[in-house]
Amino acid sequence: MNLRKAITVSLLAATLSLPVAAMNLNEAMSALGQAKASGQVGEMANGYLGIVKNEGNAAVITQLINDARKKEYQNLAKKNGITLNDVEAMAGQKAQEKTPAGQYINVGGKWQKK
Repeated sequence: MNLRKAITVSLLAATLSLPVAAMNLNEAMSALGQAKASGQVGEMANGYLGIVKNEGNAAVITQLINDARKKEYQNLAKKNGITLNDVEAMAGQKAQEKTPAGQYINVGGKWQKK
């Protein structure tokens, strides 16, 4: 591959990735409902989102929301004098209970439609 072709490929890749990289937490929160409804992401027992089908912005949405959830869980754990694992487990149980029928939850390491 010559230098010109390598630069062209790199610029094209960077251009295509800009919309994904530019997503912020608010945009991820807005996109979450659709990502869950389309089966791209689901709720895990550990209180975090997981990727069911790595399509569209599933990975970015999952990362941004999980980062925000972890910060919140850490604050709750500190505020209430409990471990992060306890908060994660409680949040995971609650999120899976609130997941509507037809969306994915992870049970025992396997994705299943609720």
